[in-house]
Amino acid sequence: MSNSIGNNFLHQSLLSPTVLEHQGRINSSSCAGGNTLFQPQANSLTNKSCLSTAFRGNRLRIQKNKLLMGKQRAVSRWPQAVLAADVSAEVVDVRPPTSGSGSLVNIVVTSSSDSLLLHWGAIKGQKDNWILPQRRPVGSMVYKNKALRSPFKKSGSNAILSIEIEDPGVQALEFLIFDEAQNKWYKKSGGNFHVKLPVRESRTPNVSVPEDLVQIQAYLRWEKKGKQIYTPKQEEEEYEAARMDLLEEIARETIEEARKELQFELEKGASTDEIQKRITKGKIETKVAKQAGRKSYSTVERIQRKKRDVMQLLSRFTSRPVEENISSEPEVLSEIQQYERAIEDHIDGPIVKKQTYKLADKKLMVLVAKPSGMTKVYLATDLPEPVVLHWALSKRPGEWVAPPSNALSPDSVSFDNAVETKFVASSFNDQSYKVQSLEITIEDDGFVGMPFVLLSGGKWVKNKGSDFYVEFNPESVVVVQKKETLDAKGTPKVLLDKIAELESEAQKSFMHRFNIAADLMEQATSAGELGLAAILVWMRYMATRQLIWNKNYNVKPREISKAQDMLIDLVQNVYRSHPHYREILRMIMSTVGRGGDGDVGQRIRDEILVIQRKNDCKGGMMEEWHQKLHNNTSPDDVVICQAVHSGADLESAVANCMGYKDEGEGFMVGVHINPISGLPSGFQELIRYVLLHIEDKNVEALLEGLLEAREELRPSINQPKDRLKDLIFLDIALDSTVRTTVERGYEELSNASPEKIMYFISLVVENLALSVDNNEDLICCLKGWNLALSMLKNGYDHWALFAKSVLDRTRLACKQGRVIPPTNATICWDCFKSTIYVHFKQVNIFTEEMIRAGSAASLSSLLNRLDPFFGNCTSRKVISPVEAIGYVVVVDELLSVQNKSYSEPTILVAKSVKGEEEIPDCAVAVCFATCFDYNILGEIQANEGKLLHLKPTSADVAYSTMSEDELATATDSKEVSAAPSVTLVRKEFSGRYAISSEEFTSEMVGAKSRNIAHLKGKVPSWVHIPTSVALPFGVFETVLSDDLNQVVADKLQILKRKLDEGDFSVLGEIRSTVLELSAPPQLVKELKEKMQRSGMPWPGDEGSQRWEQAWTAIKKVWASKWNERAYFSTRKVRLDHDYLCMAVLVQEIINADYAFVIHTTNPSSGDSSEIYAEVVMGLGETLVGAYLGRALSFICKKNDLDAPQVLGYPSKPVGLFIRPSIIFRSDSNGEDLEGYAGAGLYDSVPMDEEEKVIVDYSSDPLIVDGNFRRSILSSIARAGSAIEDLYGSAQDIEGVVKDGKIYVVQTRPQM
Repeated sequence: MSNSIGNNFLHQSLLSPTVLEHQGRINSSSCAGGNTLFQPQANSLTNKSCLSTAFRGNRLRIQKNKLLMGKQRAVSRWPQAVLAADVSAEVVDVRPPTSGSGSLVNIVVTSSSDSLLLHWGAIKGQKDNWILPQRRPVGSMVYKNKALRSPFKKSGSNAILSIEIEDPGVQALEFLIFDEAQNKWYKKSGGNFHVKLPVRESRTPNVSVPEDLVQIQAYLRWEKKGKQIYTPKQEEEEYEAARMDLLEEIARETIEEARKELQFELEKGASTDEIQKRITKGKIETKVAKQAGRKSYSTVERIQRKKRDVMQLLSRFTSRPVEENISSEPEVLSEIQQYERAIEDHIDGPIVKKQTYKLADKKLMVLVAKPSGMTKVYLATDLPEPVVLHWALSKRPGEWVAPPSNALSPDSVSFDNAVETKFVASSFNDQSYKVQSLEITIEDDGFVGMPFVLLSGGKWVKNKGSDFYVEFNPESVVVVQKKETLDAKGTPKVLLDKIAELESEAQKSFMHRFNIAADLMEQATSAGELGLAAILVWMRYMATRQLIWNKNYNVKPREISKAQDMLIDLVQNVYRSHPHYREILRMIMSTVGRGGDGDVGQRIRDEILVIQRKNDCKGGMMEEWHQKLHNNTSPDDVVICQAVHSGADLESAVANCMGYKDEGEGFMVGVHINPISGLPSGFQELIRYVLLHIEDKNVEALLEGLLEAREELRPSINQPKDRLKDLIFLDIALDSTVRTTVERGYEELSNASPEKIMYFISLVVENLALSVDNNEDLICCLKGWNLALSMLKNGYDHWALFAKSVLDRTRLACKQGRVIPPTNATICWDCFKSTIYVHFKQVNIFTEEMIRAGSAASLSSLLNRLDPFFGNCTSRKVISPVEAIGYVVVVDELLSVQNKSYSEPTILVAKSVKGEEEIPDCAVAVCFATCFDYNILGEIQANEGKLLHLKPTSADVAYSTMSEDELATATDSKEVSAAPSVTLVRKEFSGRYAISSEEFTSEMVGAKSRNIAHLKGKVPSWVHIPTSVALPFGVFETVLSDDLNQVVADKLQILKRKLDEGDFSVLGEIRSTVLELSAPPQLVKELKEKMQRSGMPWPGDEGSQRWEQAWTAIKKVWASKWNERAYFSTRKVRLDHDYLCMAVLVQEIINADYAFVIHTTNPSSGDSSEIYAEVVMGLGETLVGAYLGRALSFICKKNDLDAPQVLGYPSKPVGLFIRPSIIFRSDSNGEDLEGYAGAGLYDSVPMDEEEKVIVDYSSDPLIVDGNFRRSILSSIARAGSAIEDLYGSAQDIEGVVKDGKIYVVQTRPQM
């Protein structure tokens, strides 16, 4: 405690409570004349100039101050001034500022007039111009933006006015008194009255308050005062007032502590003089002094993030079959629903409107269709008494126009502008229904709708007191598809139909919609993720204002918030009990909002009243709006209010978790929210840091704070806690703030280095990992970015190559839906399109709208900013560098055109290629993009329909436009070769069901089996060859002809006949039929003997089930003869498909660490002096099959096999791993024909299913250990070189690496 502070405390607060009073007397002074209107006392007010006694009256009365004692403050009182014969004014007192308030000036005027106004302003600094303080007496009005006019309040014969000045910079008040009724001014000698305000007492320690805390305090003051719009001057006043608030808070704490400590010294017997001397000499150091030394109100520029294991973020759940959650009970349809479905099945045209109205406990169904250029209206009701339709047509919505005669039935009765037509008993397709129905056909397309009412039992039946009205306009609604579109497997159809049925009830108000959703939550949860997705889509549909918010129903804000709260409580309970649904539940919560048990709606109304009071808005629009909210909240009201109290915005989410207290003012209801207990230590300080920096221009530190807050909060939201929903909403708000902060930081990244952009990406990926279920792939991406940053900082040469691979993988994660809304939500959206009506323009942007609501869009933008830095890295792979000339055709999927024949040379640009398709006839080139190569594809795609000359190279893809004349010249200059003549020779059954590798011949097996047998004993000993046996050619045909399989053979013959007739849809059915084959006992016996003699395990030794697995795998290999790609490929070269024979190569699976493919001549450049190879983690199916992403690729010169050069690092997110097992490989007689690329057309099937594992490259030694990588890649290249030398020609080689050992599983000539 400093000596000066100590003395100040001692004098002011403990030893001499009346000292200030006496000092005030000593320091007071008078003007020369001695007669002043306002006499200064107690060092408070001084006159700007002396005032003459020449008033219109002659009374001047001076009142003396009373002596202030104890804790009372010094008060200045002033003489009374006679302004007129019947008017006198007196400033009763001017109170200096106290803690938490400003200077208070009380003015009393004795007058019979009740229309007096104080015309006034404040003086600040050396300026004479008036400023208009922000805090004003009730009823004050701004006069010409130059002065304030505040009304006096009558109290008996007096008029009273109190003015409180908060701004410490205000030095004086100037005013006149104006009688509005008499239009009379009361002045001071023709000028203004001037009252100098007391200097604010310095009761604060000599400490400085950091500007960032002042900003926070100013924000809190602005929020408390109703978030008004300030002028620049008012902002300055508020800022200084906030500074004084903080200083006074420090003073209060310090003074109270000092009082206690000094009182303790007195009780010990010390005199006041002794205490003062000891403090002056520094012998007493109180707790206050110690605290002042410790307490710091400064803040760090950026937080220090905790070091965490990234894998702690892992959230992985096994997907559950939806079928288990779908009720198998048959749906019970009402008579109305049965009739409705019968009509829908019959209608030959689009259904543009369908609605069901409730008529007490009965229903009315209205359906509008547009077949063949006319409009048909179908009506049906289950009312028991006869029903008459009183109807008309409208050329403008709502009007009644008599229908044309061709729209009337014979029994219709016409009136002036309407018609009456009777309903009839319903029957359809010889099926009777217990409903009455009516069908109306309107051929004139000039009508836009049909108004109507019903007459039943002598009573008019209306739509809630109004006419029914059905629209005909198909442009405003989605065309309703037929019910079959809802029958997709796994879709919770009953739930979707229920939502559609209740939509008309939900349209009454938000209260109704939220209550209905709450009632459906149990059913949705039972239906699994698809059921919850249905609720999400419905709520999202509502939030985007595609559904009606309010329809002819009065509702109060507190009723909406209570229904909202009930729904969110149910969602919270599911969040606790079903952690595998948390991602979609978070989406529901963010869409619906927090709600509250009546308090939120009430607070909205109260805050409107605050706005009224602060701005003197009595009556008028604000009052009307307040009353409207009380009685009838409409959609527009909700839009205005929802941002303030949605619960998902950061401000309200923080308040709900950290607690707040609002005692209310006058009419306002107080609110007291307790803070949530058990939050992590230091979490409140972390949130304060976030709020302090929320609008920083440079956002990197803020992003770190937001992510640290989410990391700290994560354990709490993953545990069952009280008020869990408030914590979830806080996390949602932090998540959303990350997105908006990143978007705000784009300018900061305009000229940023790759390192900074990579760091931003890592933060956004971390944020996404905190938000989604099954986030393992994202965590691996995050670890990859961290490793790439480390490589860059440490000067690692390959940092850019590795960062490019992580970028590719992250982009692939975006594309594959790991960071976008669940696919099930899109499925339910598609189903809702058929049952709930939405503007047609909104149908196709549902997924995009949800993506933009999250961080995925920001991540994609950051990736695009980083990508140009890797322009020199390999970003594309040219599979076949051959020039091509053709017309550009763009298709979504290559699969969709694989059986098509083009009439002219065609360059296909495919948006999606699986790798299993056949190239269509006359397609001279196929261009497609992987996840890392979009730009070049887009450029070619932009030339759709044009004739291009395409020239791909290993480094680029060059192209130019051509004319048709140039095409003809180019075609003439080339020698047209006939299609290659390829023939198959039918293979006969050798009489043996199984053979060993020593028995492999061209008559028994294909080239795949023969090549692998040829390698044994001829390659270096460190190249390992797996043991093999085979089921030779003809075994399939023999098994099919066995008496065991007569039924299967007959069925297959019928299907093959259909196929020969051009019905390609039976290919799948043929494959399924092959799987019905039974194994002859002799096959089982011979295969067992051959496998055991070769040292291979026999599956049957583990039980009959294991043999059945092996037998099924064999049949799948045979069935792959009828794969679409394989079948169309043989047709294209006119091979006789019946002559195609399939042997099966049986090998033991090596549970590989890595798999590789070697091309002993570089296929991109055609350079025979270098080897090109690709490597993946796990089994090779991810390399040769349709698995997205990129493998590790490298080249190696044949004259320097110890120096492999990495071209690209891997981005494939998945690796395949398997238990010790057997694989059955296809080996047909059509795979290695000269002039025909038949390899890879048919399937190889393992006995056991591979396990898909999300791979982590950041800990893979092939990536992080340079010596290990060099050793493995060099060994792969050496194996390829040795096998090429053995065969004397370029080879395509497949193999695996296990524990550093090389295994080759097959080789064939490189095509």
